[in-house]
Amino acid sequence: MGADSMEFPEISAMRIVFLGAPGSGKGTQAVKVKSELGIAHISTGDLLRAQVRAGTPLGIKAKAVMDAGQLVSDDVVLGMLEARLAEPDTAVGFILDGYPRNLVQANALDALLTRIGQPLDVAVLLAVPSELIVSRLAGRAQAEGRKDDTPETVRERLRVYAEQTEPVVDFYVRAGKLIEVDGVGEVDEVNARILAAIRVPA
Repeated sequence: MGADSMEFPEISAMRIVFLGAPGSGKGTQAVKVKSELGIAHISTGDLLRAQVRAGTPLGIKAKAVMDAGQLVSDDVVLGMLEARLAEPDTAVGFILDGYPRNLVQANALDALLTRIGQPLDVAVLLAVPSELIVSRLAGRAQAEGRKDDTPETVRERLRVYAEQTEPVVDFYVRAGKLIEVDGVGEVDEVNARILAAIRVPA
């Protein structure tokens, strides 16, 4: 698994998944790449909150689950994602940020994208050493006066991430769609690496 460059026939219609541990900067990079490529940025967390606010049937179903203190099922999230991918702006490409998180979701997403004729082009994995993420998130929590991102809790989140997401990484390696990019450095430096890896002029 390396950061070897990949070539695509239509840069303007790229369909990308961003993978990375909490604190790896994937959300920040997804926003920048969205702006540079002019494609839709889809965060499943934002999507879920928007559906709940709008009171859609899926949103109502999701709110009932969340109000009961439970996790929203993969089926509900996938339904929201399918509805979002049916919107016109995704026809020229999209970036999925933070999804899929596990192998079940990866397989379900692959089936959905195949069914709607929008197969994924590339999965970009932002690689950042765990201890750097621990110090980064702990520093951010201290600056923001938060107590939830202690070094211990961050390490536990990273352990869970590694346990659930490693099979997703392997899934995209086997599919020949994974690019690993060094996520250490300034935002613009990391962004330039991503663009270079997918052969988009920076």
